[in-house]
Amino acid sequence: MTTASRISHYVESLRDQLAGAEALPQLTLLGLLTGIIAGAVIVLFRWAVELPLGYFLPDSFENFEAISSLMHFALPVTGAIVLGLVLQLVDKRHHATSIGHVMDRLQNHQGRMPLGNVVTQFFGGAACLLTGQSVGREGPAVHLGAGSGSLLGQWLKLPANSLRPLAGCGVAAAIAACFNTPMAGVIFAMEVVILEYTIAGFIPVTLAAVAGATMTRLAFGPEIAFINAQSVMGDLRELPLMGLVGLVVAVFAAAYIRLHGASCRWALHRPIALRFALAGLFTGICALWIPQIMGVGYDTISSALAGEIGFALLLAIAITKLLATALSLGMGMPGGVVGPLLFIGACVGGAVGSAAQLLMPGSASAIGFYVILGMGAMMGATLNAPLAAMMAILELTYNPNIIFPSMLVVIAACLTTRWVFRCDGLFQQVLRIQGKFRSAEAMEQLLSRTGVRGAMDRHLVVSDSRISLHAAQQLLARHPHWILLRDNNQLLQPADLHTYLQTRADHQPTDEHQEEINLQEIPARRYDLVRIAADANLFEALELMNRQQLDALWVESLSDSHQPLGIISRRTIDNYYRI
Repeated sequence: MTTASRISHYVESLRDQLAGAEALPQLTLLGLLTGIIAGAVIVLFRWAVELPLGYFLPDSFENFEAISSLMHFALPVTGAIVLGLVLQLVDKRHHATSIGHVMDRLQNHQGRMPLGNVVTQFFGGAACLLTGQSVGREGPAVHLGAGSGSLLGQWLKLPANSLRPLAGCGVAAAIAACFNTPMAGVIFAMEVVILEYTIAGFIPVTLAAVAGATMTRLAFGPEIAFINAQSVMGDLRELPLMGLVGLVVAVFAAAYIRLHGASCRWALHRPIALRFALAGLFTGICALWIPQIMGVGYDTISSALAGEIGFALLLAIAITKLLATALSLGMGMPGGVVGPLLFIGACVGGAVGSAAQLLMPGSASAIGFYVILGMGAMMGATLNAPLAAMMAILELTYNPNIIFPSMLVVIAACLTTRWVFRCDGLFQQVLRIQGKFRSAEAMEQLLSRTGVRGAMDRHLVVSDSRISLHAAQQLLARHPHWILLRDNNQLLQPADLHTYLQTRADHQPTDEHQEEINLQEIPARRYDLVRIAADANLFEALELMNRQQLDALWVESLSDSHQPLGIISRRTIDNYYRI
């Protein structure tokens, strides 16, 4: 056996193993590979943004405040117009980007992510950040990470049931690589994007997050975003004030969700060039007065942590950032929302912290403590992801003292946003507006985890419709479960052929080598067939059967469409679901 044939045999065996529900070791190794690839892509993306900005901006790649007022206005406006005109020339199918697109592909397309959208996300996201748009880098990172996992699976022609977990591995690796927060990456991937927790999914995702964090530490060092936030809660009497942080943040979260949704609804049928031009113009006007809203803005968060920004300016920055980000992302800018949410929450938390210093002088916690609480509350309430938010701020600060008060603040913000303001999570609302949201039933979730090649019946023989009696007896001697008629893609059950031969032998003995029979005419139940690719999952097979009103499908080889690998029947799927 040649080396090429050995590799082909190994890959084919891997596809068979991944199609089953018990493929954890293989999926874990692929998750590790996905984490390495996604981490490398995120490192390249960060370099594409940070190196040019570090060269052109004084002191820091985030220091947009130091450029002239003219540039505060011209940079986002020009960047948005140019990006919109370029994307106007790109196929509309490749315009969708960021976390909402990832969730759409996982929910409605079995995790198959198009390469064109990934390319748009990389260059479009970089262009947004380079031109100071009021967006973050985490949304592009999630898309690029998920795309890395999905495209790897598609390139290897893996079963569809493995594409979704590989995309989840890419998401975890991307968040880990972007923030240097591996555990938050795991929780974010499962709570926000995949929307389910399973042991089989948790292990590969965790290893991918470790790989992603390793890649970013090799490139940027063991950076911790807000290590200077090492403070403790001053007094238990502050708990009502900290609860107030959650309530105030909920107001901002609900306002953001509503405004983002309204912008998305308005933009549905507008040309992309017009949408981007309006978003860039609004950002440029806002940046004339509040330049802190430009770019990622982690330098502003650091200033808020240090208590260097006053109450009024914090509120002004928070409101302006909320308006500019909601409008920009609602219009379809290929940027991220997580970073801006942390930014807005930091400013709101800092404002309440400033008030706490006045109300409880000498005993209130440091303003930076309130800043971190606001960050977690805003992220958790807007994304409907309380656990991911709490884990993110813990890893971003490496401050265990934040755990106890953050639980109160994040939950207060989430409950108020959901039950008082009646707002769904941001991405669920956006997908509803776009007509793409669909809540998966339990049966769909179960069947989507297994590929057709993991449940198909491989005991079949292929035959012509007209064969001799001797050939028919030889078919039965092979003890098949199905007989596939090549001429018209129909299935016969061997028991029907055996009954026919037995009846014929009893009534009219003949020369079995010369007598010919037509399998299309013998008394038997026949199943009409259509083909399904070997990389499909059981849910896709059931949907195809329902659409075509069939009871069985012919699973075709990925390398040879004329070669049947097996038969998947409705009865097999029903039995699988009941088990």
